Amino acid sequence: MKTAEVGRLASCRRILRGLLCAAICAGGVASTLPAQELSYPGATQAGARYSAIAEINRSNVADLEPAWVYRTGELERRGAALARQQSFQDTPMLVAGALIVCTPMGRLAALNPATGQERWVFDPNTGAKPGVVPFMPRCRGVAQWIDSTAPAGAECRHRILYGTWAFKVYAVDARTGRACSGFGDRGEIAPDPGRKLDGDEFIEFSSPPVVVGDVVVIGSAISDSVRADAPSGKVRAFDVRTGAPRWEFDPVPRSPADPAARSWRGDSARTTGAGNVWAPMAVDEERDLVFLPTSSASPDYYGGSRPGENHYANSLVTLRGASGEIVWHFQITHHDLWDTDLPAQPILIELRRSGKTIPAVVQLTKQGLVFVFNRETGEPLFPIEERPVPQGAVNGEWLSPTQPFPTVPPPLVAQGITPEDAWGFTLLDRWQCRKKIEALRHGAIYTPPSLQGTIYMPSFVGGANWGGGAYDPVRQLLYVNTLHAPGVVRLVPQQVAEPKGREDLTLSKQIDINAGVSFPQRGSPYRVETSMLVSPLGAPCTEPPWGRLTAVDLARGTIRWQVALGSIEKLLPVPIPLEWGTPSAGGAIVTAGGVVFIAGSLDDKFRAFDADTGKVLWLAKLPAGGQATPMTYTANGRQYVVLAAGGHALYQTTPGDYVLAYALKPARR
Repeated sequence: MKTAEVGRLASCRRILRGLLCAAICAGGVASTLPAQELSYPGATQAGARYSAIAEINRSNVADLEPAWVYRTGELERRGAALARQQSFQDTPMLVAGALIVCTPMGRLAALNPATGQERWVFDPNTGAKPGVVPFMPRCRGVAQWIDSTAPAGAECRHRILYGTWAFKVYAVDARTGRACSGFGDRGEIAPDPGRKLDGDEFIEFSSPPVVVGDVVVIGSAISDSVRADAPSGKVRAFDVRTGAPRWEFDPVPRSPADPAARSWRGDSARTTGAGNVWAPMAVDEERDLVFLPTSSASPDYYGGSRPGENHYANSLVTLRGASGEIVWHFQITHHDLWDTDLPAQPILIELRRSGKTIPAVVQLTKQGLVFVFNRETGEPLFPIEERPVPQGAVNGEWLSPTQPFPTVPPPLVAQGITPEDAWGFTLLDRWQCRKKIEALRHGAIYTPPSLQGTIYMPSFVGGANWGGGAYDPVRQLLYVNTLHAPGVVRLVPQQVAEPKGREDLTLSKQIDINAGVSFPQRGSPYRVETSMLVSPLGAPCTEPPWGRLTAVDLARGTIRWQVALGSIEKLLPVPIPLEWGTPSAGGAIVTAGGVVFIAGSLDDKFRAFDADTGKVLWLAKLPAGGQATPMTYTANGRQYVVLAAGGHALYQTTPGDYVLAYALKPARR
């Protein structure tokens, strides 16, 4: 660091590298139950992330203190080469009286929930080959299932199910940590990706599976914009006892008899891939329904090879759990050209309106829009309008003339950008941002990609992302963390030579925001260059706060409050604690004590907010980046709040391998 300005620029670029990279790959789990009972991703498989435990509340949360610390040993075990590549996104989960931790490399550890003491470890031995660094390995959580027909104490009567970065699914005995020998091949399933992958492609399991009846369902993460014919994004369902295939759902309809095939012109559905479900799914067990948030068809930024609206991509799709039969679906983005994957777990709630209680599902989006449906029928509970969107695209492209917009709640993020929106630390900085905006194609949301370069606001990172939301059923408030920063996408004809210093994304290289990142989009006429829209000092060209936490009133369809999430002190050469918000990864939980717990920001801090006002009630400094969703539970009559803190490969936060538990000081209990 030679000068303060250089230091500021370098540190700001660290945050922006993460903003860009987060668009490359496609939430969390919480517990509301005592340690000896069951828990599921998202508190229940409905994904609301609400805890009825109220020992920790607004009046005493300031007295939280560390209760225990567990180290997974992954950094030492895997070596320095992997430390910056892996993301510790796991939310631990209570299973059979133990706290289950899943490391980025897919290693499970069962802990005593009251002390953090290790009880058993399961290691699937999926370590990369020597000299090979896997593409940002992560494990966001696990699922569980109890075989009610098996006798007490039988092997794998209570089992843990999860997937890994190596594209394998495992079943493990919850009591002993041993592989379930009757599941797949001695406890392991290795699905067929459909074709041999190129060296710069990946397909992996990053989000937890869901269980409905005796079926376990899992989606996948697939590399973006590498090939037009990406691997299939099919969702796979297996028999939870044997691992035998039960059904598959491909978000790209391959059969001409499928009603959605009409939205794919010509034979484009045959040559297209992805549409995968990389975000967590939700389950309504009583109704035998599985809710899938699907992503973009391939490639992300050019759709001339897939003309039409492209159903079931970019859709909330509801399936029958036992059979995979489609019950209803709604497309959030027609013919996606903006990488607007549905990034967050659907949230199943009971919405009280006009004296009635309606079974609802909430879907958050990268666009910062909040969609609310009747989860039985798919009927919108707030009106949705098809509105005209900007037209004019590159040669060969197909555009939808309209896109769906909910009339309420209002957008959580600005829906486009103009030169008047330019912001900077100084007048010169602001002027430079304004000139950049004027030189690029800009305007309302859904402005198409261009050869000139198009500004996406919100960017391809969001809006909302995989952290999703937390819903308080008493207040009927939804808590969502969002990003407010623009990105730039430029299409480049394949015949144009790549500029020196700019390189394609690979599975092992660090990404340099200064040069930008080029995605090859092989098989299409254009490759794509992506970057963040930043000032000369490295700050986003939009007004802070850049990271925010919002409380949405779903009964009224309004925003109750919105506050900054994160301090930029670690991004500056001088640690000035400016609460201007940072990007965040991971989500929130909310409790009956009136407290919203969330980490995720890039300042290595863990916060508790007042659920009614957004006031910060408690703050703890973390030993590593806390880009995960916390959880809470009781053990031995004491409430704990637990968070994984291990850093994030995209945002390059402080690496580590910590699981941290907090509880009230004994005098305050």
